[in-house]
Amino acid sequence: MPEHCAAYSCANRRTAESRARGITFHRFPKDKSLRKKWEIAVRREKFTARDSSVLCSQHFKEADFDRTGQVVRIRDGVIPSVFKFPGHLQRPEKSRNTSASRKSEASLSETPQDNSVASTSHSESQPEDVSISILPISMS
Repeated sequence: MPEHCAAYSCANRRTAESRARGITFHRFPKDKSLRKKWEIAVRREKFTARDSSVLCSQHFKEADFDRTGQVVRIRDGVIPSVFKFPGHLQRPEKSRNTSASRKSEASLSETPQDNSVASTSHSESQPEDVSISILPISMS
């Protein structure tokens, strides 16, 4: 029986066709804490991975793989991070709560000043660039 990727709405199955496309399948880790992180990353309600549960290679970054041997392996400690979740499973972006961070965010959203204006306002504290040419003196 072909294995299905456990990721939400992923239709990849372990078949000769998926192998020909370069898709590899990886079992959930045996280490309990890392396995729990994988289960959380999948974001499936009440999902508990079984020993036969797998994720396909499309849910990992290229840097997550060890391709030095004949078998493609996931590097130690890697957590799957590439998913296409529908809106109701998206994590909301955290808003800035402190007044300092809100001020910082506001200053980033303002339009930048012209560089010539900025450089003239600091002319007193910074020396100007001066070129000096030294010409040979002829002594006749």
